[in-house]
Amino acid sequence: MAVSDTFRGTGVAMITPFLKDGEIDFDRLAEHADRLIKQGTGFLVVLGTTAETPVLSDKEKAEVLACVINACGKRVPVMAGVGGNDTRAVTEALKRPWLKGVEGILSVSPYYNKPTQEGIYQHFSAIASVSDWPVMLYNVPGRTGSNIAANTTLRLATDFQGSILGIKEASGDFTQIMDIMAGKPDGFLVVSGDDSITLPMISAGCDGVISVIGNAYPSQMSTMVASALDGSFEKARELHYRLFPMMKAIFKEGNPAGVKASMETRGWIENVLRLPLIPVTRALYDEIARLDAQLRNT
Repeated sequence: MAVSDTFRGTGVAMITPFLKDGEIDFDRLAEHADRLIKQGTGFLVVLGTTAETPVLSDKEKAEVLACVINACGKRVPVMAGVGGNDTRAVTEALKRPWLKGVEGILSVSPYYNKPTQEGIYQHFSAIASVSDWPVMLYNVPGRTGSNIAANTTLRLATDFQGSILGIKEASGDFTQIMDIMAGKPDGFLVVSGDDSITLPMISAGCDGVISVIGNAYPSQMSTMVASALDGSFEKARELHYRLFPMMKAIFKEGNPAGVKASMETRGWIENVLRLPLIPVTRALYDEIARLDAQLRNT
């Protein structure tokens, strides 16, 4: 199987469950990894934004990754988030021994310091040149404050074939996404970073999703994506519109606050986040609980 095939389909950007005292709940983290795999998730993404990685210490990051790798037992690939806005720090982080056991790296475009397109190109060039694992770019302008332009993505895809395997696109710009699809080399993956537009992205030729809602509804999301990739769009549309109200609700007050609320309604985790993130308001929690009941009854 080609590396690109390994990360085609549904990946889930895993949450980090916490106990009521704010410490990591490793038992529930292991249960969650097992549940995702058993319910059809194709690969696990650990230490992304949804994991509240900015508030995890390096020791905790290593422990979270080890827990997931152990629970996974090589049943599906594991991708680890290794990114930042200091290129030298990111390249040093790729040397950490606790990354052993992953099969890919997800690396976000540098945030806050707003580099030029040439700066973004050189940042990812440096990462690709030292990484022992294939790298997936992550473009999320709403969080980083800058966009990876289509021509920068295509330049990286062409110059680092075999080292840069694809991009998680969360710009929401369909013209940009289609420019990438039209010009990319064979085998370069384009996956959705936004649950709500995954279906139309696949219809344009994209390869899947790294999902947030998949934490709470792994079977439904995986089936929707698999159906779309197989060309069964009637079934995919039915599942998409069944999930769509929840897709919108869980992002109303930020990620992962919404999806953690949804998971608590299912009895899977405690609804605990670390500051500066806080749980959703009571009104939104009640809306999420109502939508969850509807999803379970359909």
